[in-house]
Amino acid sequence: MIGHLGHVLAAVVLLSGSGTAQAAAAAEPVPEIMAALGDSISTGFNACGWYVSCASRSWSAGDHREVSSHYLRLSRMSGTLQKHNHNFAAPGATSADLLGQVKKAVAAKADYVTILIGAQDACVRTEQAMTPVQTYRRRLDEALTELRAGMPRARVLIASIPDLRRLWEVGRNNAIARTFWTLGRICPTMLTAPSSVKRADAERRERVRARVMAYNRAAAAACATYGPHCRTDGGAVFSFPFTLDHVSKWDYFHPSAAGQRVLAEQTFRRGFGWLDPR
Repeated sequence: MIGHLGHVLAAVVLLSGSGTAQAAAAAEPVPEIMAALGDSISTGFNACGWYVSCASRSWSAGDHREVSSHYLRLSRMSGTLQKHNHNFAAPGATSADLLGQVKKAVAAKADYVTILIGAQDACVRTEQAMTPVQTYRRRLDEALTELRAGMPRARVLIASIPDLRRLWEVGRNNAIARTFWTLGRICPTMLTAPSSVKRADAERRERVRARVMAYNRAAAAACATYGPHCRTDGGAVFSFPFTLDHVSKWDYFHPSAAGQRVLAEQTFRRGFGWLDPR
């Protein structure tokens, strides 16, 4: 698997300590095959057209220059990876679908896998229908165990789920966004009654946000259990102060091409980004 890869890069990681910068050399093989797993965010849904997946705009495995995905960043360093970018993510997928996607990644012999899953576990009709945190964690553990069994040295990057309340905050004063959310019944747990400032609605939004934060903590814990071949973005996606410019105007929910580019930037440099010589 990875052990026989011929493309090994040396990168310098700058570490600061006691006011001085220290250099440490690290060697990592460039992946030969990669796979994107997750939901509609990773399929590039609505990033290039009306209610369609735009895989080319995916922050992970896309090949559109505007986005500068993980795939493009890595393929610049290795001709071996070119044309070996799989996208097994699916619109509407929840953590319950992750195991099946992992099995596809194993069958494809992917040695680099990105995971962004959980928004659809929270974006359901009622709070009661949201996936319990323990169930979410168990599903991730099962999926990662399957991946480790099939591809023991596969590297994994788990991206944090975006802050759904941030979406409400940046769009609540936009009449078009509110109309899309309401007519499309988009993420009802967070976006129902978007104009309301009633206490009950404010508390509902806070509880949904808390659930997303709990999912992110659970994903980080599952990643730590997987071992040194797994990294997270350290909450970068969740914390990023995105605006409506980063959101598709087709639904005011999914990332636009600009939003996909931000996802790529925020996740790559916090995961295995030292591979990138830029």
